[in-house]
Amino acid sequence: MATLKDIGLSAAINILSAFVFLVAFAILRLQPFNDRVYFPKWYLKGLRNSPRHAGAAVRKFVNLDYRSYVRFLNWMPAAMKMPEPELIDHAGLDSAVYLRIYFLGLKIFVPIAVLAFAVLVPVNWTNNYLEELYRGNPKLTYSDIDKLSISNIPSESHRFWAHLMMAYAITFWTCYILYKEYELIATMRLHFLASEQRRPDQFTVLVRNVPPDPDEPVSELVEHFFLVNHPDNYLTHQVVHNANTLASMIKKKKKLRNRLDYYELKYSRNQSKRPTTKTGFLGLWGEKVDAIEFYTVEIDKMSNEIEKERERTTNNPKSIMPAAFVSFKTRWGAAVCAQTQQTRNPTIWLTEWAPEPRDVYWQNLAIPFVSLTIRKLIMFVAFFFLTFFFMIPIAFVQSLANIEGIEKAAPFLKPVIELSFIKSFIQGFLPGIALKIFLIVLPAILMLMSKIEGYTAISSLERRSASRYYFFLLINVFLGSIIIGAAFEQLDTFLNLSANDIPKTIGVAIPMKATFFITYIMVDGWAGVAGEILRLKPLIIFHLKNSFLVRTERDREEAMDPGSLGFNEGEPQIQLYFLLGLVYAVVTPILLPFIVVFFGLAFLVYRHQMCMRVL
Repeated sequence: MATLKDIGLSAAINILSAFVFLVAFAILRLQPFNDRVYFPKWYLKGLRNSPRHAGAAVRKFVNLDYRSYVRFLNWMPAAMKMPEPELIDHAGLDSAVYLRIYFLGLKIFVPIAVLAFAVLVPVNWTNNYLEELYRGNPKLTYSDIDKLSISNIPSESHRFWAHLMMAYAITFWTCYILYKEYELIATMRLHFLASEQRRPDQFTVLVRNVPPDPDEPVSELVEHFFLVNHPDNYLTHQVVHNANTLASMIKKKKKLRNRLDYYELKYSRNQSKRPTTKTGFLGLWGEKVDAIEFYTVEIDKMSNEIEKERERTTNNPKSIMPAAFVSFKTRWGAAVCAQTQQTRNPTIWLTEWAPEPRDVYWQNLAIPFVSLTIRKLIMFVAFFFLTFFFMIPIAFVQSLANIEGIEKAAPFLKPVIELSFIKSFIQGFLPGIALKIFLIVLPAILMLMSKIEGYTAISSLERRSASRYYFFLLINVFLGSIIIGAAFEQLDTFLNLSANDIPKTIGVAIPMKATFFITYIMVDGWAGVAGEILRLKPLIIFHLKNSFLVRTERDREEAMDPGSLGFNEGEPQIQLYFLLGLVYAVVTPILLPFIVVFFGLAFLVYRHQMCMRVL
C-alpha cells in the first residue's frame, strides 16, 4: 500500500519527466530541421516556409541564436493568446469544443478541491477510527493517506453530515456547470452552422443494401425508387463503384510524377548533365536511359491506362456496389429520407446521413445487412472476452502495489524490495506505468473491432471505439482495480472474517485504492500529457523519411504528419478522470489536486497542439 513517501517519490519522478518533456520540446521546436514537425498546420496552410539561414551550413540544422533560447518557454503564453473565435476558424468547432472539456474540468474541480480541503480533510484527519480498528485487528493495513479519507470515519458518526452535505454541494455545482457549458456549446454550434457555407453532404443521404433487380441496373433502380418515393425533393444520385484497381493505378502515377519532379529538380540545379536511370526495378538494373524522358513517357502511358480503367469501371455492371449517395433539393427532404424507413422490409434501402467525403470509410459501404448483424454479434462477444481476460494484467498490476504479495511470490527478492527507495518506487510509480503499458495497444484493437462491425464513417468508427474504450476503462481500470486491489490488500482479513463482516471490510478498503489512482493519474495525466507535446513518434518518423525517402517537396509534405488528437483515445481518458474526481471528491479528497493538475496541464498542451496541428 502506497504511503505519503511513496506518492512523493512518484510525484517527483513524474514531475521531473514532465519537466524534461516540456524543456526538450521548447528546445527542439527552435531547431530549423524540426520546423515541419512542430508547425505542420502552418505549412499546410501556406503560412510558413522552411527557415533559411545564410552563412555556415550548421545554421540550416541548429539554431545558433542564443536570444531565442532565453525565450524558449514563450510557446506557453503564445498558446493562450489565440481567441476562441479565431481558434474555431483555425482548427474547427470540434477542436474548440474538445478543448473546452479540459477547461470544464478546471471549472468543476478547482472549487470542489478548495471546498473539500477546507471542510472534509480536517474532518477526516482529526478522527482516529483507523488507529482503533488497527489495534483491534493488526492484519488490517492502512497508510497516512487513508487517514485523510472517509475510511477514518466510523459508521453512524455525526461527522458524516459533512460528507453528506458536500456530496449534495458537489452534485449541484457539477450539474450547474454542465448546464451552463451545454448552453454555451449549443449557442456556439448554432452560430457556427448559421455562418457556414452550404456543403453537398448537408443535402445528401447514403443509401445501402440496394436490392438487386434483373431488369434494371443499380443506377436506374436508385433513380426510379427515389423519383417515386420522394418526387418533390429528389435531385440526383451517384452510385458507388469498386475502384480499387483504379485507385492503385492513380497511386502508381503519383509515384512516377514524384520521380519526374525529382529528376527535373536535379537537372535544374546542374544543367550540364542530364540525369539518367535504369529501366529495371527501382532503377537498380536494366537499360540506362534519360530519366526525364523515361518518366515523362511512363506518366503518359499511365494516364492513358487510367482513362481506360475509369471507363471500364464506370461501364462495368460488376463494379457497381449496392450503395449510392442520393442528393435532395432541400435539407428537409434529406432529413426526412435519412430518418425514415423506406420500405416494409427493414433490411433493404437503408438510409442514413451521408458523411462528408473525407469522413467516408469506403471499405464498409457494401456490407449486407445480415452480415452487419453477424459482425456486431461477433464483435460483442470478442469485446466481452477482451474485457474479461484483461482482468489478468489488472491483477498483476495490483500485485505490484502489494509488497507482501511480491515477497510471498518471490522470497529471494525480499532484501532488495525492502530497500526504502525500491519499495517507494514499486508502490508509488510501478503500478501506474505498468497499467499504462498494458493499455497502449488497446485503442488500436478497439478501432479494428469497430471497422469490422461495418460503420461507414471514420467519425462513427472513432465514436464507437471511444465508447468501448470508456466502458473498458470503467470495468477494468476503475472497478477492476478497486475490487482486485482490495482483495489483495485484505486477503488474510477476508479469509478469517465471517461472510457478514466482509462487505464492511471492503467498504473500508475501497477508499484506500485512491493511492493507486493517484499514481496512475501522475503517470498517464502528467508525464503522459507532457510527452504528447514532444511528438516523439512523428519526430522520429519524419527524420527517417527525410533522410532516406524524401526527394521532392511533395515527399517532404507527405512525410510531415500533422496527426490528430485521437478522439477515440483522449475522450475516454477525460471521462475516466471526471469519474475519478467525482467519485473520490467526498471519499478521498486528497486525489482532487492531482486531477486539477491534469486538466490544467492538458488544457495548456492541447491548446498549443490545436494551434499547430490539424484534427
